[in-house]
Amino acid sequence: MSESSRSIPARGRAREEVLADLERIATSDVDWHAGRAFSLVYHASDEHSALLKAAYTRFFSENGLNPLAFESLRRFEAEVVAMTATMLHGGPEAAGTMTSGGSESIMMAVKTYRDWGRAKLGVERPELVLPASAHPAFFKACHYLMLEPVVVPLTDDFRADVAAMGAAVTDQTVAVVGSAPCYPYGVLDPIEEIGALAAERGVGFHVDGCLGGFLLPWVERLGHPVAPWDFRVDGVTSISADVHKYGFAAKGASTITYRDADLRRHQFYVSTDWVGGIYISPTAAGTRPGGAIAAAWAALQTMGEDGYLELAERIVDLGSRMIDGIEAIPGLRVLGEPVMRSVFAFASDDEQVNIFAVGDVLRRKGWHPDKQIRPDALHMMITTPHVDVVEPFLADLAEAVETVRGHPELATQGEAAMYGMLSEMPDEQQGDADDFVLQVLDGLYRPEG
Repeated sequence: MSESSRSIPARGRAREEVLADLERIATSDVDWHAGRAFSLVYHASDEHSALLKAAYTRFFSENGLNPLAFESLRRFEAEVVAMTATMLHGGPEAAGTMTSGGSESIMMAVKTYRDWGRAKLGVERPELVLPASAHPAFFKACHYLMLEPVVVPLTDDFRADVAAMGAAVTDQTVAVVGSAPCYPYGVLDPIEEIGALAAERGVGFHVDGCLGGFLLPWVERLGHPVAPWDFRVDGVTSISADVHKYGFAAKGASTITYRDADLRRHQFYVSTDWVGGIYISPTAAGTRPGGAIAAAWAALQTMGEDGYLELAERIVDLGSRMIDGIEAIPGLRVLGEPVMRSVFAFASDDEQVNIFAVGDVLRRKGWHPDKQIRPDALHMMITTPHVDVVEPFLADLAEAVETVRGHPELATQGEAAMYGMLSEMPDEQQGDADDFVLQVLDGLYRPEG
């Protein structure tokens, strides 16, 4: 039967046939298990993944919507949040919730500051001040929740400009944002300075630790230099940290933690006048899959501090080897100072070497680094599947650089041409770029056939 059917089959298909189709269709996916992808998947080991699957499927049908019905999920969530808060140096008054991922954690933080600003500051037109490197989830949240994002530039080291941030704070500002680290460059924003600014101006301060929240604490414990960034910093009022990234939980598990429960109350939604009864919703989701909550709890319990320290040491070593190898290739440079060494971007200093074309050549060799603009660069995220691919990747990268240097026409072909167009497009034409990408997106989500 065709995989491109637009209708539910008139008769149910055989289980074995459907499972075979799943495997066949998956053959077109990137081979992340062999270390060919540099984003999207965070993998500790096959043994650990088997544990996550067992924990997830045990609570496959349970629903975190009602904590009174499933006491187990309530306990798992409360303990995951408590363990996360302790790891982030939150006090006993720290409080939070689990969410489905970093975007929902960020949206909940933005919603909280919007409502807190209205209730405590009398803000009528809430604004959020954030650096240009902040994750798009903040802009998405502002779009959904009717806040005005106020973007400040980066300094030469790709970190948030604190002076510009201070100048951008107004009487309508409800919170400022910093990243630990930011996704594009893996650099740590000046959290202490931003915290002092937030405390002085009386606004909230959210630290986006979605990427680094479950790695930075262990990197610091290993003795690597990490500037203070968590609840030890005065002025920090909330932190998002994804358990399903470097916490190595199953997909669908993040946390949002506040300095105290009074702030968290502004996240909750309660309806007491619905004919269907009292409705309580701590996060954006209604139904909340119990498997993701249980698997996150299982990950923290089985990994332990010793397991996270061991993995952090391996990941930092892998990332350092990759960074050193990239910087040894003539014409390439890593941007900024990636604090975890596992997430970074690199660019070309050679006018004859278009970095997007280099990415296209690597793609044809089976590698999948991501592309980013302003400045033009390739992005890497390192985890354990890359243990055996550092040298092969570096060899292919060096060869790709030479290929592009000898064939400048590659800069006008493939994805290199599209990204080059986006990179050079002036701000006033951004709407045209958005329309182009939306057309591509529409096409991607059409069914086959």
